Amino acid sequence: MILFKDAQKILDDTPVKTETEMVGLDKVLGRILAQDVISTINMPPFNKSAMDGYALISGDKSERFEIIETIPAGKVPQKKVRKGECAKVMTGGIVPEGADRVIKTELTVEKGGFMTMTGEETNKNVCTAGEDIQKGDRVLDKGIRIRPQEAGVLASVGLARVKVYQKPRVGVLSTGTEIVSPGKNINPSQIYDSNSYSLSAQVLRSGAELSGYKMVRDKPDKIRKAVSDFLSQCDVLIISGGVSMGDYDYVPSVLKKLGFKLHFEKVAIKPGKPTVFASKGYQYVFGVPGNPVSSFVVFELFVRPFFLRMMGHKYEPLWISGLLEKGIQRRKTHRDSYIPVEHKKGSIKTLPYHGSAHIHALTKANALLCIPRGEKEFKTGKKVHVRPI
Repeated sequence: MILFKDAQKILDDTPVKTETEMVGLDKVLGRILAQDVISTINMPPFNKSAMDGYALISGDKSERFEIIETIPAGKVPQKKVRKGECAKVMTGGIVPEGADRVIKTELTVEKGGFMTMTGEETNKNVCTAGEDIQKGDRVLDKGIRIRPQEAGVLASVGLARVKVYQKPRVGVLSTGTEIVSPGKNINPSQIYDSNSYSLSAQVLRSGAELSGYKMVRDKPDKIRKAVSDFLSQCDVLIISGGVSMGDYDYVPSVLKKLGFKLHFEKVAIKPGKPTVFASKGYQYVFGVPGNPVSSFVVFELFVRPFFLRMMGHKYEPLWISGLLEKGIQRRKTHRDSYIPVEHKKGSIKTLPYHGSAHIHALTKANALLCIPRGEKEFKTGKKVHVRPI
């Protein structure tokens, strides 16, 4: 059994191959940039009015101002503003030459082609050319994950397509003679397969490509064929169940027979101790425990960060601090424990949790609390750090 940090180092040191592709802006959400993005324009590209109003010269004390033209957004001004003059300009419109200030409409009266101010305007209400981005600026860095705001930036600098890293193709294989597909009848010795669906959802949420999922009985030949079939079309395979020390836990031996190198088979975490990571060339297999909370936690701790690294992104988990509402005690301290909790307004609330088969507990949780190995007790009111899920 190895420590969490040692398992993480193995994953970080495992060579991965990254490929790139060009995609349109309608397909960039969640993708990882494979290029720095350099702006070819200033933003805004011109002095822009921040609101509807009248553009004029700062310091002009005229009693009223002749309106020389109206400038909606998208129109190029035709006249230069001089003393005693103004241009009516709409939000987003170009501030004409000569003017450097916009008086908002609410502080004016317009009559007979003239504007008169009715109140004092303290703001200039002008967004100057290049104040947000200047031509030649690096606006986005290679390796970042594209969110809606980054998609907007790509569009704002005129890019229609961008280079991103390809998604790893991932298969999900659930093992167990006792598992049955949802919707079918079960007998008293059987359970419904939840891991195929929770793990598949985690794959998709991570940004990877789901190639498919399948169930297989606890028989070495069937597991071997299913693994071989998946690896003919996938970069990564996640196998749930069959990774512990029982008589029907065949996954490690099957992987060895298929030529995979097993980097670790047990990690000092709870839940998730019987976790397998294996590789063969640039193909990888994660073996996760069959209990659904275990498989969920192992994915969050190990699998998702590995996928993101395969996509060119250095993942750093977010940790949020809060005060523990109720103390926690435990007897065994030789593993890091991850407990589902609710983080709300700086308070950390433990939830009813009956162990690694209790997946319903995760529906009430929005974070995992880690109790490090060696720690017996977290007292009420202790400041702790949790990892959002």
